[in-house]
Amino acid sequence: MYQYTDFDRRFVRARAAQYRDQLERHLRGELGTDEFRALRLQNGWYIQRHAPMLRVAIPYGELSSRQLRQLARIARDYDVVTEGPFKGQGGYGHFTTRQNLQYNWIPLDKSADVMDLLAEVDMHGIQTSGNCIRNITSDAFAGIAPDELIDPRPYCEILRQWSTLHPEFAHLPRKFKIAVSGAAEDRAAIGWHDIGLQLKKNAAGEVGFQVFVGGGMGRTPIPGVEINGFVPWQQILVYIEAIVRCYNLAGRRDNLYKARIKILVKAEGQKFFDAVNAEFARILADDPAGHEQIIPQAELDRVKASFVDPEGVQATGELASTGTSDPAYWRWLQRNVHGHRVAGYRAVTLSLKRVGIPPGDTTADVMDTAAALADQFSHGELRVSHRQNLVLPWVKASDLPELFQAARAAGFATANAGLLTDQIACPGGDYCALANARSLPLAAEIAERYQDADELEDLGEIDLHISGCINSCGHHHSGHIGILGVDKDGAEWYQLTLGGSDGSTLSGATTPGKVIGPSFAADEIADAIEAVIETFKRERRAGERFIDAVKRLGLDPFKTAANAVRVSTAKA
Repeated sequence: MYQYTDFDRRFVRARAAQYRDQLERHLRGELGTDEFRALRLQNGWYIQRHAPMLRVAIPYGELSSRQLRQLARIARDYDVVTEGPFKGQGGYGHFTTRQNLQYNWIPLDKSADVMDLLAEVDMHGIQTSGNCIRNITSDAFAGIAPDELIDPRPYCEILRQWSTLHPEFAHLPRKFKIAVSGAAEDRAAIGWHDIGLQLKKNAAGEVGFQVFVGGGMGRTPIPGVEINGFVPWQQILVYIEAIVRCYNLAGRRDNLYKARIKILVKAEGQKFFDAVNAEFARILADDPAGHEQIIPQAELDRVKASFVDPEGVQATGELASTGTSDPAYWRWLQRNVHGHRVAGYRAVTLSLKRVGIPPGDTTADVMDTAAALADQFSHGELRVSHRQNLVLPWVKASDLPELFQAARAAGFATANAGLLTDQIACPGGDYCALANARSLPLAAEIAERYQDADELEDLGEIDLHISGCINSCGHHHSGHIGILGVDKDGAEWYQLTLGGSDGSTLSGATTPGKVIGPSFAADEIADAIEAVIETFKRERRAGERFIDAVKRLGLDPFKTAANAVRVSTAKA
């Protein structure tokens, strides 16, 4: 993991002190609501449906057990409602699809105290909101995946440092998201980001980036397109600066719904590409020595020094014990245990998808337990995946039986990674002021319907994603089955999409799902999903995956089955 320097710590603590001063002036009435709004958003503080929400950055998903314990402390001591209609709520955190953690119930007058606690463990909420470059995300298995070509984490860290409080890019037309992958398989959904970066080597063995631009979900889902097939790693900051500078100049500021870079790229196409490449060349020409723009080898080496294997990790010939006949263990071994580049080690998904618990939610006690498991089995390190689960990256294969027992006791051993109940869902209308409909009750109903482990395994890999509004925080566009909450005359309705993909090997090329007919009422949508699943079971070929069946059969048989459960929507 990256180790903060004294400069890094002074920077974060100074920002926390600045925020405290801003908050105190606001609470005294010296700083108006509108003026303070811009300042709190720059530090990750929103005002949501019922209370303030804090979004904490977990850059490229890396987390230490010490940090997770501090996040648990904040949940336990500050994310608590002590009076009013929501008394007793809180005490938990919500892991998001972009490797952040959100709190939903921290009182605003305690927000500066929380900023100080985060700074104590080298964490913050800087640029987790606002029209700026947001948290840099990556593969949750970065640095450990057996199919990895180049470890993306050092480059992510350099990007994080470069983009934080960048003076030119603090007020972009809209929020801006970057994802980086260094593996053969894209597990970071780079095609769905404003900029997606794929590390690769050219014919000469030199490291560089394939650059995609203009991806995004929301009201207009558009996959990113390649703008450059190979940018040398030393020049990647220059190239990104050229992209964001051109976007900053030409992006729409008169229409919130047309302000993302995807709209600009779609509208201008090659004209935008030419402008970026011309700006890239101009920046390099202005500083031929490369003192300001080119990443020095020494800087990459400095950052890389933090991303080494934990002390004591060494390749072994050990395999997981076969001394248990428990079928639950073998199912977990198949689903939640992943290969590793170091022989004798595995990465293990700690599932946060359990009946009665919203996807991605975890209480303070559960966070403490996960931290303890990381200390015991994974050298004190964890990862946060964009699927809203936790990952232990450094588990000895010989420790798997013991870890399974501990994970099962803590509720982490649901063997459903990649299956239907491993859902992605945003907080939806229960918490978010922007949501049109609730996500969490629907996620709970689906989870309850599909609890038979054998049935889930028989269905195979199915990505089910749920968003409460068009902003797509639940990534519904990329779900094999996607659900979008919409509002009709004050009532909750749901659009159903099929065939979306995130660019992974399972899903295929980055593709938005297609809507199958009018929206479903809240009491129909779970039945519609079940009808889709039953159609797949009836029509699939031997060994065929759901996404492949959708591609082969088209939407019509699934649409017909879903329409058959309509009641109120049939008249809409």
